[in-house]
Amino acid sequence: MYKDKTDNTTIATTYHVPVLLGESVDGLNIKPGGIYVDVTFGGGGHSREILSRLTDGAHLYSFDQDADAERNIPDAGDNFTFVRSNFRYLKNWMRYYGVEHIDGLLADLGVSSHHFDDAERGFSFRFDAPLDMRMNKRAGRTAAEIVNTYDEERLADIFYVYGEMKNSRRIASALVKARQTAEIKTTKDFLAAVEPFFKREREKKDMARLFQALRIEVNHEMDALREMLLAASELLAPGGRLSVITYHSLEDRMVKNVMKSGNVEGKVQQDFFGRIETPFRLVNNKVILPSDQEQADNPRSRSAKLRIAEKK
Repeated sequence: MYKDKTDNTTIATTYHVPVLLGESVDGLNIKPGGIYVDVTFGGGGHSREILSRLTDGAHLYSFDQDADAERNIPDAGDNFTFVRSNFRYLKNWMRYYGVEHIDGLLADLGVSSHHFDDAERGFSFRFDAPLDMRMNKRAGRTAAEIVNTYDEERLADIFYVYGEMKNSRRIASALVKARQTAEIKTTKDFLAAVEPFFKREREKKDMARLFQALRIEVNHEMDALREMLLAASELLAPGGRLSVITYHSLEDRMVKNVMKSGNVEGKVQQDFFGRIETPFRLVNNKVILPSDQEQADNPRSRSAKLRIAEKK
């Protein structure tokens, strides 16, 4: 539990413990009267910290598509707006609210502890539950629908690209074979089909990567991240900051490329004189990692990397 600095109420941290809280919000270099966006509200930890630093006339817009996150909305008054939407629609919503430029954007791209710990959501192989994995339970295809309808090649591609599984084709083949006997509906059904392909000493790590791959496909995470980062690049005012926490190599590579080159491919543009043109200045050339103490207190922070850039 901790005290909410905005209204002095006590907030439960069981939904999600915010990672690199001080470092990521410090990275925004918050200005008096500025406009800020937290595109990953979740348990509200980062948003509350931002709100505690805002002055009169400042405003925070926080995004989350998960209905469960709405229980964590703080009573923060006129300087806070909660946006019930996927962050890929950042540009549309800012236009809706009449916001032309923002002074900072924070993104904690990790899945909330709440999602992993809620057995019914199907995010974790620790529980037998419906194979769902949707961040927005109100829309989209479930993981079960994907596993039961995608062809073998498409499944293999997902596991290879998003999970970096070298045995992706064998796993995909096993799933296609299993679903011919009975529909794969639960995490238990899924595990029964794929467990023979995991060595015991690496079983948990590899299984986590397999579930990660499915989750990314279900929620179109890489497409959403691409759209959000490009929108943020346009919306940020000169001197505005982008503060992003990543948890796996695919999203970290995309964030790094955008910050270094302004595009997701990492292609650096040059002007007529051969000078490199980039929209950002890197605030930290070296990624910021959680301290040993934070990793001990919150093991789920161990893979976190924080990158910060400033719009030129």
